[in-house]
Amino acid sequence: MIFEPMDRIVFAGDSVTDMGSAQPVGEGLFDNVGQSYVRIIENMLSTWYPEVYLRVTNSGVSGNTSRDLLQRFDSDVVALNPDWVSICIGINDVWRQFDSPAIPDGQVMPEEYEANLEKMILSVKGTVKGIFILTPYYMEPNPQDWMRKRMDEYGAICKKLAVKHGCCLVDLQEVFNRYFEYRHSSYIAWDRVHPNLIGATVIAKAFLSHCGFEYDHQPAKKETQTC
Repeated sequence: MIFEPMDRIVFAGDSVTDMGSAQPVGEGLFDNVGQSYVRIIENMLSTWYPEVYLRVTNSGVSGNTSRDLLQRFDSDVVALNPDWVSICIGINDVWRQFDSPAIPDGQVMPEEYEANLEKMILSVKGTVKGIFILTPYYMEPNPQDWMRKRMDEYGAICKKLAVKHGCCLVDLQEVFNRYFEYRHSSYIAWDRVHPNLIGATVIAKAFLSHCGFEYDHQPAKKETQTC
C-alpha cells in the first residue's frame, strides 16, 4: 500500500465529499469525517491495515464549485500540511449551468474550471507525496444527455491536468458507467449526483484501487511483551 504510518490524507471537494462532515475540516472521533466515501475509505484502511495509523481529513463543503474551493484551498488544505491530497470538484460548476441558467454569476465555465483546478494542483505539487484527481460525474448512462455531455468536458480537463502534472486520476464517470451496466442509477442516487452509502462505497473502492490496497492483507502478528 502506498500510504505510510502517520500519513495525513486530505480530501477536498463539495457535498459528495462533505456528506455531514464537521466544517470546514472534519476528522477524528464520532461523525466528524461525515458519511461520504471518505468515511468508507477510512473504515476500510482501518479495518484491513490496523497496524497503519493514518490521519484522514474531510475538507469537503456542500455546494462548493471549483471557484469556492480554490478560495479556501490554502486554509483548508495546504495549511493542514497533508502528505496526500485528493480533489473531487466540478459537479456544481456544471450543475449550476442547468438548474440556475439565468444566474451566470454562480456558474464556472470550462476555462475557469481548468485554471482553478490547476492552481490547486500547483499549490501542493512538490510538497506532498501524491495528488489524486477524482473526475466530476453525472450518473446518467446516456452520453448525449445535456448535463452528462457537459460533465464529460470537465472530466476531460481533469484527465488532461492529471497527465500534465503527474497526478493519479480516478475516473468516477467511467466507474459509474460500468456499474450502471448492471443497476439503474436510482439504486444509489435519485438525483444522479449524491450517492447513498452504496454509491459512496463504489467511489471508495475506485479510489483504493489506485493505492495498492490489498483485500487479502493480514497484519503481522504483534509480539506479546512480557515484563
